[in-house]
Amino acid sequence: MFGGVELERVILHCDCNNFFASVEANMNPELNNYAFAVCGDPEYRHGIVLAKNEKAKKYGVKTAEPIWQAKSKCRNLITVKPHYEKYKEYSQKIFEIYCRYTDLVEPFGMDECWLDVTGSQKLFGSGEEIANELRELIKREVGVTISVGVSYNKIFAKMGSDYKKPDAVTVITRENFKDLLYPLPAGELFTVGRKAASKLRNVGINTIGDIAEIGEEILEKLLGLQGKVIFQYANGYDYSTVKHFQYRDAYKSIGNGMTFKVDLKTWADVRTCVFFLADKVSARLRKHDVECAGVQVGIRDTSLKTVMRSCQLDSPTDLAYDLADAAMKLIESNVDLEESPIRALSVTGIKLLDSYSVFNQASFFDIEIHQKHEKEERLEEARDKIRKKYGLGKLTRCSLIENDFGI
Repeated sequence: MFGGVELERVILHCDCNNFFASVEANMNPELNNYAFAVCGDPEYRHGIVLAKNEKAKKYGVKTAEPIWQAKSKCRNLITVKPHYEKYKEYSQKIFEIYCRYTDLVEPFGMDECWLDVTGSQKLFGSGEEIANELRELIKREVGVTISVGVSYNKIFAKMGSDYKKPDAVTVITRENFKDLLYPLPAGELFTVGRKAASKLRNVGINTIGDIAEIGEEILEKLLGLQGKVIFQYANGYDYSTVKHFQYRDAYKSIGNGMTFKVDLKTWADVRTCVFFLADKVSARLRKHDVECAGVQVGIRDTSLKTVMRSCQLDSPTDLAYDLADAAMKLIESNVDLEESPIRALSVTGIKLLDSYSVFNQASFFDIEIHQKHEKEERLEEARDKIRKKYGLGKLTRCSLIENDFGI
């Protein structure tokens, strides 16, 4: 509200162009002379394109495609290994620049943010002017380019940043959104995935304009609740707010996963890898002062089929051996290793509770279990202290020394 009048919201969505590739080129300007892509490590079976520069894009190289496929399109494609710590460093620098203009900055991944600049216009100018100023400032101070969407809601701002790339600003208003967005394919609407787009095409809904006009009830019958949501989005009815830069969602789950260098073909191998993942999860649970009342596992076999299974625990825990024990039972009851060796695993603590609210009362018959629990608790706390002081790699299980799993 300003002088009794409610102001039209002005939302920016800022998206770093080819972020990983831009950072790599900024660190090594020689790369700008070639078509190159940042790729996962094939040795660890993450051999896909994570980002590509504009030269590679012209050859049709796409994010998430296998390296061999990218090289079949561009024979001279240079591949670069990712430097995640550098990406985090650059991301933080860009985030801090956004915060110079507003305290309403909501990250959407490492390289995207929404900004609500409604209250910043008196100081910095219109939304479009702020967008262009940010574009030039980040290019000058950080060395990467951004594309910015400017609109009156978060969804259209996001679509605006995708509308024109790289290094561009697109303004989507109540007056022009139908002209700009309605001719686009239905799959271009934010949150409409490939499966939903396919279902829409099958009934003749081909564009965003078709989604807006077909009617909410028909879409809800076709896609369930998502149908209702995309009808609202297509018509510009998004009232979600941009969160404060200090806002953090409460953790709903904490997990870790890994694709292994070799397939897991024995239960001894599975147990070793499960304990490794459970150890990481338990340390993160304790770091955030939460315990989990359930465990979920994700199991991917060599045919790339993924199975998710979960179970309730007898009592909440933040201990690795509890997590690993529950995870192993789930895996053993759902996997035939002879038929389907395991390619990748994830272990996740679910149904999280604040540690201070958890109280476990041991009965007379549970006393031995209780003593074991206390012993393991002391052991894991000591392990946390050692790792905090000397580093994560200084203390590990004997079974992981010189292992073949890529751990």
